[in-house]
Amino acid sequence: MSFPTRARLVNPRLGTYFSIFASLFAAIFFLSLISEQLQLSDAVVRAMLFLGPLLLYAAIGLSTGTRDALGYFAAGRRVPAGYTGLLLAMCAMGGTLLVCGTGVFFFSGFDALVLLIGGLSGFVMMAMMLAPFYRKFGAYTVPSYLGRRFESKKLRIGAAIVAAVPMLLVLSAELNIGASVAARLTGASHQILVLVLALTIALTIAPGGKRSFTWTSIAQSIAAMLAIYVCAATVSVIDTSLPVPQLMHGPLVRSLVRNEVVQGLQLTAAWPFAFDLPGEGLRQLTKPYTAPFGSVGPAAFVFGCLMIATGIAAAPWLLPRVAATPGVYEARKSLGWATVFFGLTMLTISSMAVFLRADILDLVMSDGVGPPPKWLGDIVGFGFGMMDSTSAKLSYESMSFDRDAVLFALPLAAGLPTAFVYVLFAGAIAASLASASATTVSLALILSEDVVQGLTWEPASVENRVWIARGFVVISVICGGVLTLMAPTDPLRLLLWALGLTSASTFPVLVLSVWWKRLTSTGALIGILTGFFGAALAIFAAEAGVIAIPSAIAAIIGFPFATAAAMIVSNFVRETSRHDLEVVRDIRVPGGEIIYDREMRRLHLKKHARS
Repeated sequence: MSFPTRARLVNPRLGTYFSIFASLFAAIFFLSLISEQLQLSDAVVRAMLFLGPLLLYAAIGLSTGTRDALGYFAAGRRVPAGYTGLLLAMCAMGGTLLVCGTGVFFFSGFDALVLLIGGLSGFVMMAMMLAPFYRKFGAYTVPSYLGRRFESKKLRIGAAIVAAVPMLLVLSAELNIGASVAARLTGASHQILVLVLALTIALTIAPGGKRSFTWTSIAQSIAAMLAIYVCAATVSVIDTSLPVPQLMHGPLVRSLVRNEVVQGLQLTAAWPFAFDLPGEGLRQLTKPYTAPFGSVGPAAFVFGCLMIATGIAAAPWLLPRVAATPGVYEARKSLGWATVFFGLTMLTISSMAVFLRADILDLVMSDGVGPPPKWLGDIVGFGFGMMDSTSAKLSYESMSFDRDAVLFALPLAAGLPTAFVYVLFAGAIAASLASASATTVSLALILSEDVVQGLTWEPASVENRVWIARGFVVISVICGGVLTLMAPTDPLRLLLWALGLTSASTFPVLVLSVWWKRLTSTGALIGILTGFFGAALAIFAAEAGVIAIPSAIAAIIGFPFATAAAMIVSNFVRETSRHDLEVVRDIRVPGGEIIYDREMRRLHLKKHARS
């Protein structure tokens, strides 16, 4: 008897396909460079780098459509570990951390490490506590996993409703930051661009569900990383003669420390629970780069890292991605790749923040007189910053910069052509589309599988399931667009709120469902609801000034309450069945048949027998 090899599960031409895409994206960038040197219309160059990548994404999404249930809901479970890791890293970052994170590193320096440490820790937690066991179970969504794990329809629907809230926040944040960047690139209205991005997501995801999302978002992730790495490496060659910005910005940091002391940037000790990361708008440099706990207090730093880590580990828009890998081993391996890609990208944007800060410091330290340099005027002209013209000499107090424009200001400070700025715009839009697409498809599957069909275990026909999911893809992206237009809020704050709600509600129950056999369905439901409402009330109280803890980390208050509620209720309400214990035992064994597929096959057989 012959057994198919694991390699046959993976398309061997994936590398060729994505190499072609990378070549096309690079060709668009080089064509824009040539057009700029030939002094063609700037509007043509901008349109080229906006519409060109969007057409490529649409072509990939439309060409990967499918009507197969496994392909639509789990990408056929044949996505290699490396591609899954790349997708997880970019969907966790999105345009929010890519754009806003660079500004946070620029203004806050050491304190911005809360984003890096929290993200890396989150992938480690996911790899050790959840991902292999979730992959063995094989559910398409987190609420489906909880519902089948405890054989509870109430838990399935309750978890779906709770999970939808942070996913809408993430979708709104990504559409907001993506439309803001696209407005800088095209000059069009922010509202119109929100609709354009929403339409792009719907067109690329609806035909093939997670299959279309997987291959389209991998292409978007490649585009984002190419844009960031090419720009950072070019600036690194100019400043340090070596194209390794992740390593070569170290000497610049040492010079920053000395010169910042000369300029009088003094460290101010923050309140232990302070979490004053820079918000939207223009700000001045007031904090030394390497000084710790100047804007984020020590206690807030620890709680922030814990909140981000647990939020990413249990994120219902990230965790189901591991179900698309060929097996449990690949699921573990994909988290290793996710850690590599996430850490490398965060180190890259932090180095870009250092390069820009060094250029500004050199300008401030110079004793020259006369007009400011051309690159500073270009930054002001693009709307990336502002300069006090009444000041006799340039200083930190006479310059302010937009947090969400620091990433795009670096090529201008380095004297690079504006095509480098435009390709960074295109990369940030790609990252926003990847994260927004991940949220949209996960939210659509939750609504279609766990809310609409949550009252029955028997799934609808394959054709009906696919069409229902397609409809909810459109509904989900419309809801995200409406929320973005009606309540435009700081994208970074929305992302932190979403991670906090997920950390308090979903993470404790998911971990206990794997590692504590005595957890019951009632305990899991009470734990999820307690954590969610506790976190939501803490956020509202912090925004209203009732409690002194910042709203960005206030949601962590719900974490211990959710854990305690789930365990206490499970001890008082003993309803653990033999089936529950067998499921726990099965998911802890890496090999064997996928539990979710086995359960679905049994339901289909029962349905066929009755008919």
